[in-house]
Amino acid sequence: MEVMKVVLPEKEIPKKWYNILPDMPNPPKPPLNPATKEPIGPDALTPIFPMALIEQEVSMERFIEIPEDVIKIYSLWRPTPLHRARRLEEVLKTPAKIYYKDEGISPAGSHKPNTAVAQAYYNKKAGMKRIATETGAGQWGSALALAGALFGLDVTVYMVKVSYNQKPYRRIAMETWGARVLPSPSNETNAGRKALEVYPDNPGSLGLAISEGVEDAATHTDTNYSLGSVLNHVLLHQTIIGLEAQMQFEKIGDYPNVIIGCCGGGSNLSGVSFPFVRDKINGKDLRVIAVEPESCPTLTKGEFRYDFGDTAQLTPLLMMYTLGHDFIPPPIHAGGLRYHGDAPIICQLYNDGIIEAKAYSQLPVFEAAITFARAEGIIPAPETAHAIRAVIDEAIKCREAKEQKTIFFNMSGHGLLDLGAYEAYQSGKLEDFKYPETKIKEALARLPVI
Repeated sequence: MEVMKVVLPEKEIPKKWYNILPDMPNPPKPPLNPATKEPIGPDALTPIFPMALIEQEVSMERFIEIPEDVIKIYSLWRPTPLHRARRLEEVLKTPAKIYYKDEGISPAGSHKPNTAVAQAYYNKKAGMKRIATETGAGQWGSALALAGALFGLDVTVYMVKVSYNQKPYRRIAMETWGARVLPSPSNETNAGRKALEVYPDNPGSLGLAISEGVEDAATHTDTNYSLGSVLNHVLLHQTIIGLEAQMQFEKIGDYPNVIIGCCGGGSNLSGVSFPFVRDKINGKDLRVIAVEPESCPTLTKGEFRYDFGDTAQLTPLLMMYTLGHDFIPPPIHAGGLRYHGDAPIICQLYNDGIIEAKAYSQLPVFEAAITFARAEGIIPAPETAHAIRAVIDEAIKCREAKEQKTIFFNMSGHGLLDLGAYEAYQSGKLEDFKYPETKIKEALARLPVI
């Protein structure tokens, strides 16, 4: 019988996360204090993060132990299966083998609980009562709301307004797990009020929602801030995906030639690829492709320089590819990819030529999503559909070249709460936003000078 999926036993859940920093040829440049332009120390992060996560943020240990209490919760859905997409291969008539890791089986429906559970655990141990955060499409907010319920923490979520309106069921899911959800920009923070004064119809952005979450945490002693992507410790927690995948490929005697992941802040791409990127750094022939929206093309059209991680300039300066901290992307349905920057680790790997990047507009992405859904049965999240578009294009190249390759991607989340976007696409109402070159140039002109 042909292998359709590889399922690891629960006892094989990885016991350690993988930290890529010690293996990078050029580690990312340090975050800077905006006032002094000097590297910040751990003390600067203590008002909003527990020390355990700060230590992980700067750690140079290759492997970091996963707490037993975190593994117990992971076991609710982990290990996740590795699927062979044979029906998609047949539809595409490609000699390529296509595999995907199904992270959509988590209770929140995406890969995000891999770090949400860990962050909630460390905040609970540090004595916090509440966590403030942001969310784009709602997948991160859902994951943290779930983790807060499991650890007895209150959660406040600033949800990007365009997604708050587009995706009401994600808000309802968060509220069902006990979180308080506010449309961002809101009237509850200085950052939100200022944004609304300037632009009353502001659709919001991840950068602005981050400003609100950071401000909330910094002004309440019982509250910490939690981020769903970008930071080193977040990417670290997600590597459980790639670590499991390596064991699964070993069981079937295969190994990917191409790894593909959608990329907004970088947590999904890093999680599925970093254990394999280590192999590439050590000489393995392997391509890793980050896929982003053409309307928010951070890696493909951004500048590699220091910028704020948020709109209100509350964060340290991060060395990354950026479109400008006050750039507001068009309101595409892949809300989790509407971020002006990217994780510094991802950006450094891209700058060094270790990973690649490509961008797609919204209509071909949804075309790929429907092709996948009709072949494999799973309706993917709009973010994940960006990766699927690239997978299909790579598989077609293999067909045209009569070349067999193994293509691997992360099914980072299902789209069952994104059906409004599918309805818009299938009725011909989904807008294909153009690359906002003028607005990006204006935002880049306002970047800090280092």
